[in-house]
Amino acid sequence: MRMEEITDVARLQRINKVLMDRVESDINHHGNSFSLFQTALNLEGQVKRRTAELSSTLTRLEKINQELAAAKEEAEEANQSKTRFLAAASHDLMQPLNAALLSLSLLEDQQRTDEGQRLVEQMHRSLTSIEELLRTLLEISKFDAGAVKTRISEVSLDQMIGSLEESFRPFADLKRLKFRVVSRALTVRTDKTMIRRILQNLISNALRYTISGGVLVGVRERAEGIVIDVYDTGCGIAAGDIESIFEEFHRGNNPDNTEAGLGLGLSIVRRMVDALGYELTVSSRPGKGTRFRLALPQQASRRVSPPEKCMPEVPEGKAPLAGQVVLLIENDPAVARAMTSLMRSWSLKVSTVTGLDETMRLVLDKKVVPDLIIADQHLDNDELGTSAVAAIRAFSKQRIPAIIVSADPCTELEVIVGQMKMEMLPKPVKPAQLRALMSHLLNRSRFDRAS
Repeated sequence: MRMEEITDVARLQRINKVLMDRVESDINHHGNSFSLFQTALNLEGQVKRRTAELSSTLTRLEKINQELAAAKEEAEEANQSKTRFLAAASHDLMQPLNAALLSLSLLEDQQRTDEGQRLVEQMHRSLTSIEELLRTLLEISKFDAGAVKTRISEVSLDQMIGSLEESFRPFADLKRLKFRVVSRALTVRTDKTMIRRILQNLISNALRYTISGGVLVGVRERAEGIVIDVYDTGCGIAAGDIESIFEEFHRGNNPDNTEAGLGLGLSIVRRMVDALGYELTVSSRPGKGTRFRLALPQQASRRVSPPEKCMPEVPEGKAPLAGQVVLLIENDPAVARAMTSLMRSWSLKVSTVTGLDETMRLVLDKKVVPDLIIADQHLDNDELGTSAVAAIRAFSKQRIPAIIVSADPCTELEVIVGQMKMEMLPKPVKPAQLRALMSHLLNRSRFDRAS
């Protein structure tokens, strides 16, 4: 169609519109393609940036993980170093104290005057206070270093609390206080040493801070578990002071002006309660009294069945020590001299060696087979008293009675000593306790041989 033939303006406008629409469509198509291209470029850039950021983050995380692993390893090594240090400190600090107390026991036997006896008793009280302070501080350090492990076994609550009643009854009678115990025939799965120490401290404090009235120890069984209450009619504790009584070296006002404790008992109690996963609460009214409540979970307890008939126990009679042969394995010269002098004053025959080599030479060369062995656990050159006892028993083919002495009587050592059928005494050794244990072991040995 030629332009000169187009005379219809409206038709011309329609044709023009169609042509413009086609142009716009082409422009939009190319524009959309360009936009998509730009969007793709932008997305690619973002992906590269995010990938770089992610890679950097992963690198930082890997570095942080490596640093955390190194810090954890360092912390574990530090804890192991603390444990080793505490064991060494226990041994090194208790050794001279052990020698001093043993020598003092000998000195006490030689006193013939009241003044001499008084001075010896005063020295003994001072040394005992130092012992208690050192032992408690080391114990607190071990708890804080995570070096204390619980040893769970079945414990008769009735028997344990009955034993505590017998121990504290004379003290209550001396202060003219009522002392009542209401227990139940229950067995709990717990650490026997820890729960006894907890209750021992609570009862001791109750009696110490009570000048009139009395102390009640009660055991009750509830749906959620067992509660053990220690009530007293003492001076009480102000509400604002209850938390501070668990701090180290905190001492309450002693109403009867008797010798105060070290202020560490409740601090140890708190750590033991936490280690066992129990709950300890305190309620008190100043001037009226205090109640400490120890809550044990339900799964820790069960009722005790009627007791079965047991084999007859070894008769305890007084076993004569005179003439019995004792082998002392001790690497500290001062302790060895003091211990030897003490046992010879009991008319015992004592042979002293410092380590495993000397022990075996004595047994092999001189054919000495002792009636009883007393061995320090930590000897020179990393030798152990338990190993020395095992070697002597293997050579003699006899289960010779043995006492392991240690300034660091940890749970692991208790397990080993129990498995080897030996006894253990903590340092400093108390002479009366040592003599009683020796008599018991020698008496049991004779009973075993006779049967």
